[in-house]
Order: sequence, then structure tokens, then C-alpha cells
Amino acid sequence: MLSVEYAMRAYAAHYGENADSWGLVGLLHDFDWEVHPTLEQHPMDGAPILRERGLSEEDIRTILSHGPLAADDRRTLRDKALFAVDELTGLITAAALVRPSKNVRDVEVQSIRKKWRDKAFARGVNREDVEQGAALLNVDLWEFHVPLVLKAMQNHAEELGLNGTSASS
Repeated sequence: MLSVEYAMRAYAAHYGENADSWGLVGLLHDFDWEVHPTLEQHPMDGAPILRERGLSEEDIRTILSHGPLAADDRRTLRDKALFAVDELTGLITAAALVRPSKNVRDVEVQSIRKKWRDKAFARGVNREDVEQGAALLNVDLWEFHVPLVLKAMQNHAEELGLNGTSASS
């Protein structure tokens, strides 16, 4: 998922880490969702596929750590960041798509916060995971985490297909 890749790259830059490495696990983290569409299967049952493709064990472990059944396996900063950005990118995407412009650049932190309070909005987004992810990174949810992920997505609005409904957006 590209939005998670871009969010991971933004966190890597913030922490002075390797953006390609962090971006790769962000891109691949949900690679098996269509094959293993339950939380009991995903992403654990996909690990053999990654091994067959030659992905490093470190990258596989990070991908496995983002699942809800792997809370104890989130040891590295990269593991924690992947968990932290996963659900949030979905909320931001939903917030962009309900705007008349459908442009993520028109989304503000305050509008996300307002949508956050509406439990019916993007009900599939686990808000507890978003809060827990920010806490794992020891960053403030509204002052740092949401703005960083939103900015990462805004910087890549075209690639994400969130640049609005008209060609001039």
C-alpha cells in the first residue's frame, strides 16, 4: 500500500533511518491480504511467500510485527512505526475521499480530528491501534503523528490517487 510506504519513508527521514528499507516494509506489509483476508491468517501465513521471494528475515519480522496478534514482537523503531501508520493512513484516505475535492491536500489535522470523534466514520479503522502506535513511538498523536503522516500523503497525492477530481487539482 503506497500510503503506508510514504508514511514509513517520512518516519525514516525523521529518525535518520534508511528510507528505502522502511519504505519497502510499508509497501509490502499487506501483500497477502487478498490471499489471507483474516487477522488470524494475515500476515503470518504470508511469511513463506516472502521467504521464497528472498526478502530478508529482518524485513519479514517487521512485516509480521504489524499484525494485531504480534504486539509483543514490535521491538524496533521500524516495527513500531509500521504498526503506528497502518490504520492512520486508512483514516486519512477516507477523510480525503469524503471531501468534495477528493484531494488529500485539502485535508487538515483538525478535520481528521473531527472525523476521529465520529465512530461511524471509517468504522473499519481501529482508533485504538492508531493511539497505541503513537504511544509506542512516544510521539503526540495530534501534534506530531497525524501531521507527519498527513504531510507524507499530501506530498504524494498524485501517486496515491488522492489529488482531486479534476485534472487541474
